[in-house]
Amino acid sequence: MGEPSVGRQLPVAVDAMGGDKAPAEIVAGARQAALDLGIPVMLVGRPDELGDTSGMEVVAASEVITMDDDPGQGVRRKKDSSLVRAAEAVRDGRALAMVSAGNTGATMASALLRMGRIRGITRPAIATPIPRPGSAPALLLDAGANAECTPGMLVQFAQMGAAYATVLHGTPAPTVGLLSIGEEKSKGTPLVKETHALLAGIPGMNFVGNVEGRDVLPATVDVVVTDGFTGNVVLKTLEGALRFFMDALGSVLDTDESTRTAAAVLLPHLEPLAAAFDPENTGGAMLLGVDGVCVISHGSSSARAIASAVQVAHDVAVAGLVGLLKQAVSQPVE
Repeated sequence: MGEPSVGRQLPVAVDAMGGDKAPAEIVAGARQAALDLGIPVMLVGRPDELGDTSGMEVVAASEVITMDDDPGQGVRRKKDSSLVRAAEAVRDGRALAMVSAGNTGATMASALLRMGRIRGITRPAIATPIPRPGSAPALLLDAGANAECTPGMLVQFAQMGAAYATVLHGTPAPTVGLLSIGEEKSKGTPLVKETHALLAGIPGMNFVGNVEGRDVLPATVDVVVTDGFTGNVVLKTLEGALRFFMDALGSVLDTDESTRTAAAVLLPHLEPLAAAFDPENTGGAMLLGVDGVCVISHGSSSARAIASAVQVAHDVAVAGLVGLLKQAVSQPVE
């Protein structure tokens, strides 16, 4: 698949049937992106269930891959599903990128089976933004696509993550850290040690060495690399800890009249911090390594989150993300 032409103003294909709040909230987010951000959107789903589409292009798809469906079987059996049709639109050059808040495994499978892998990529990886108040978010990958990895795969994740950070945030030489249990290169599993040695020898890679769990939030590097099992555990742990902290803070500030008075003073200063950690503003995770742009949004995404995802998908596609990934990983690493 070639790079889409910037001048053609291709739409972003949105899986209108995927997500806990589909299709109403998904369509509302797509409408925000189209009307408020000026980004062309292609809705993919059951036309009679979409409601007010505000003139957006609609591609009919009669089937839906649910959260309970097996990802691989769902993609193979439900060929007329909204997820499969969205991926095919990107593959066929009718859409610039795709966005889905549906079944994560099925989203990955549809993108991989329909778009294919970039030549030389062993496995695609999920790159998730990690907030850093006051600066651009860091990237954590893999965040769940590959539970078991080889050193060569982790090297490719680092290469792809660095390329994505450059496209997404304009960082010219992103710093890359390898997640481990200690900063010393002698620390970690055999996988981590072998990967460290490989990363240290790659010309042009701004590899700073190992980083620990405490360095993920706030991230001390632009790109944190790990296997998908560890990355997903880290991500879910951060989400749970932040949710607990925000709930606990809210309870304290609502204890009595004096704390509520203090809250009135503090909240204007806390709101920007809360916004920085709000996943609704990040646009979702990027599936790196497939021959097209695919954004995976959270299953509970609101209209605002979908609009953010469409914005990210559009911007990185226009900036030539796939082409840069092809340059970053020109051949497999064993």
